[in-house]
Amino acid sequence: MNEPTFLNDSQLQQLRQSGWLLLPRFISGATRSRLRNELERLLLEEGEQAGQEFKQEAGCLRLANLVDKGTLFGELLLDRRLLECVTAVLGPEFKLSSNNARCVLPHSNIGQPLHADMGAVADARGFWVCNTVWLLDDFTPDNGALRVVPGSHHWHQLPQDVLDDPLATHPLEQVVTGRAGDLIVLNAHVWHAGLPNRTPRSRLAMHGFFARRDKPQQQYQKQLIREPLQRRLPDALRHLLALDDPANDRLSGTEANRSGFLK
Repeated sequence: MNEPTFLNDSQLQQLRQSGWLLLPRFISGATRSRLRNELERLLLEEGEQAGQEFKQEAGCLRLANLVDKGTLFGELLLDRRLLECVTAVLGPEFKLSSNNARCVLPHSNIGQPLHADMGAVADARGFWVCNTVWLLDDFTPDNGALRVVPGSHHWHQLPQDVLDDPLATHPLEQVVTGRAGDLIVLNAHVWHAGLPNRTPRSRLAMHGFFARRDKPQQQYQKQLIREPLQRRLPDALRHLLALDDPANDRLSGTEANRSGFLK
């Protein structure tokens, strides 16, 4: 990818130093409505089976393997602006690790413990996980917004290894609020967690999660996406999903199963 054209210097600095960035009005109202309708349709169709390809979570509804379930998801993942944001965290060589959605149910007073996605600690090559959170409802302090500990991606530690209680409020944490249609870009080594939803309405978001190409996918896309659909996907999306990458087959087809990344 060429030099950044979407993110400005201030945004790049915040992403590098704090590990997160909020991009207001990333998608239009029409796109947000279309995306929300698709996710609500899938939640209704899948019912109690929703999220089974990845995991199910108390107090939430989950969806997984979204690229397999509608053309809109692949279109959004190929957005040039999105890919530039991921490049700013991971460098140019990355792939989709998973594409899921998370709906925090009303009055679900269950928050997540602070964690880094996939239990990832930066290695000798640097950062290798990046998450993007598409806000389909407003994120408020009361409805399950994201809390982050800025700068923790530089600490080379996992919260469960050094904190007495990862569920407790961290003295350095910030609550990331935003409006429906915004995008949060997250260096997923940053300690972060979803807050409880204490309101009478659900809170919905989609997650596009990316990994460096030399690491396993959180969800092995080649195994999950139906073969006839794989053959119809555009080349750019096939590359992003690592469908024709033998190295990815070895990583995600074997190591991921052994280490539980597909759970």
